[in-house]
Amino acid sequence: MGPNLAALSFTLCSECETSKARAGLMKLPHYEVKTPVFMPVGTQGTMKGLLPEQLEELDCEIILGNTYHLGNRPGIKTLKKAGGLHKFMGWHRALLTDSGGFQMVSLLKLAEITEEGVKFKSPYDGSEIMLTPEKSIEIQNCIGADIIMQLDDVVRTTFQDNDRIKLAAERTSRWLDRCLRAHKRPSDQNIFPIVQGLLNKELRIQSANEHMTKDVNGFAIGGLSGGEAKDDFWPIVSLSTDLLSKNKPRYLMGVGVAIDLVVCVALGVDMFDCVFPTRTARFGCALTNKGQLNLKQNQYATDLNPIDENCTCSTCRNYTRAYLHCIVSVETVACHLISVHNIAFQMRLMRTMRANIEKGTFPEFVKTFVDELYPNKDYPTWVINSLSSVGIKII
Repeated sequence: MGPNLAALSFTLCSECETSKARAGLMKLPHYEVKTPVFMPVGTQGTMKGLLPEQLEELDCEIILGNTYHLGNRPGIKTLKKAGGLHKFMGWHRALLTDSGGFQMVSLLKLAEITEEGVKFKSPYDGSEIMLTPEKSIEIQNCIGADIIMQLDDVVRTTFQDNDRIKLAAERTSRWLDRCLRAHKRPSDQNIFPIVQGLLNKELRIQSANEHMTKDVNGFAIGGLSGGEAKDDFWPIVSLSTDLLSKNKPRYLMGVGVAIDLVVCVALGVDMFDCVFPTRTARFGCALTNKGQLNLKQNQYATDLNPIDENCTCSTCRNYTRAYLHCIVSVETVACHLISVHNIAFQMRLMRTMRANIEKGTFPEFVKTFVDELYPNKDYPTWVINSLSSVGIKII
């Protein structure tokens, strides 16, 4: 079954005249999402440290759920009975679910990968689970997310076995066909193929070209942000955005650090996700345009400033660095308060980039951003080279 185009429409609203940055509007069954967009990760149908209504207050338009974990708990029966994840978790905006493929890396010791699929030993009770492309789509159809991902064969970016990398890229294409055949809800859920090939440009081109022949409404770039050097990372991102359809959204999986977001928007990416903002909050780190603040450090013990005086989130309006320092390693509420700020930071960064793309001032924004982040002008080489490749000169 082919997709119903009404399930997703994507309109390019503005394009940067210098770089490949673009601003778009993605209309999904549950919400209209403005791009570029950052999607916080709610693995188990919940954001660590935030309630769904707080995410709405922060103007978060789309979040992620994890197919593997939701399929284990609460499971398909409960999700069906609840009427899908939106109703189960009380979320009224857009949802994207991953396919479970990433667990091949994160739970590798518990997984066995064959052409049929991935056999997992459950981390909950030790039982065996076979996650096939068909089963992944079945679970995602029950979850009911607006965007669902094909099951892909995932290997670590730093993997050196070229035969295994080639097999993974080609198997991902074969699994895509199985996912598309298994998809039962094309009228209200969109499958995104995942371009694979790790750092091999020929495999990336082959993967993208094969996926482009499918009747789908968007594409993902997978297999990156797994420990590879940044000088290897950005050329693959740029190659992928050159290959993929201009009139469909491009989703770079697993990227969430601010400088990475800015560079990859310049390279033509529309969508991002990462656990980074909430995970770093659990370690007491707050995000700012000048970098991370580790609020556990003693220098903040008497600092009565907010995390960021330019931030309007509830944490910055009501609490000081000194207060957060006092509770950061003691009270769980500290994780909540810093998570609120970190998600607010990510949302504001994406809105600011969009506004500058629309105004035609994106290159100027990028220069200001990197100067604030690197006040000594010690720009990383990869940042200089990646931005220069799309016409933004920072030195």
